[in-house]
Amino acid sequence: MQVQWFPGHMAKTRRMIGEQMKLIDIVVELLDARLPLSSRNPEIDELTRGKPRLVLLNKADLADEDATKAWLSWFAAEGIPAMSVDAAHAANLNAVVSKIQAVLADKLAERAAKGMAGRTIKVMVVGIPNVGKSSVINKLAGRGSAQVGDRPGVTRSKQWVRLRKGMELLDTPGILWPKFESQAVGRRLAFVGSIKDDILDTEELACYLLAFLRTRYPAQLAARYKLPEDTSGLSDYELLTLVGRKRGFVVSGGEIDTLRAANVLLDEFRGGKLGRITLEHPGEEEEA
Repeated sequence: MQVQWFPGHMAKTRRMIGEQMKLIDIVVELLDARLPLSSRNPEIDELTRGKPRLVLLNKADLADEDATKAWLSWFAAEGIPAMSVDAAHAANLNAVVSKIQAVLADKLAERAAKGMAGRTIKVMVVGIPNVGKSSVINKLAGRGSAQVGDRPGVTRSKQWVRLRKGMELLDTPGILWPKFESQAVGRRLAFVGSIKDDILDTEELACYLLAFLRTRYPAQLAARYKLPEDTSGLSDYELLTLVGRKRGFVVSGGEIDTLRAANVLLDEFRGGKLGRITLEHPGEEEEA
């Protein structure tokens, strides 16, 4: 599966982040709670070096709850402040401002001692495409200040958004990195929609997702598509065909429309219709 996806606006965003960093007090990095490591852009560490960091595991409502707790413990062990949020339902977002203030406690105390207690806190929000940055910002601001969409690449330029509590947020376009060292990382990003579907083979991607689900979440997969829990006798493509048959995607000649089945599988996974699923867990090998 070859992925070519590094458009010009992502290179421009990398430059813009570096240029704006001198204005920023803290970086809020949004990750997808279903794949916290794979959704971390390794270039962000270098681009934001020296700035305090807060990690938000967004879309926590779609992720395996036990796995999210394990990831929060993992980040704590790494010395990285982190919390889980659900921008779609505004869950836990009220605590984000307080968490930012807690991370910046020493800096804010230093400002207060210099008579600068009311100075606006500048926050840069970063993350890969489709991780929900604009949704988080809009919920925090209490209004539709940033563009929102369910596909990658909606935010194409920087946007400053003022909050009521002496804070301004800079929303940045989502950026991926130029080269994946792991095909597994690329597949996970494609599963959740952070890579545009039109540059991938949809059926191949769906087969990879089925291979993961039948191993890690067989009961949820079986329940959604009325499959037997033990599908070990079927290849991944045969399983995709069975999903299409169960959904009635039969075309002329009795053939199964596996492309339609693949699109439905990916859409329903991304929408949480298969249940709460996490694609990677702390301590596991990156390649399965």
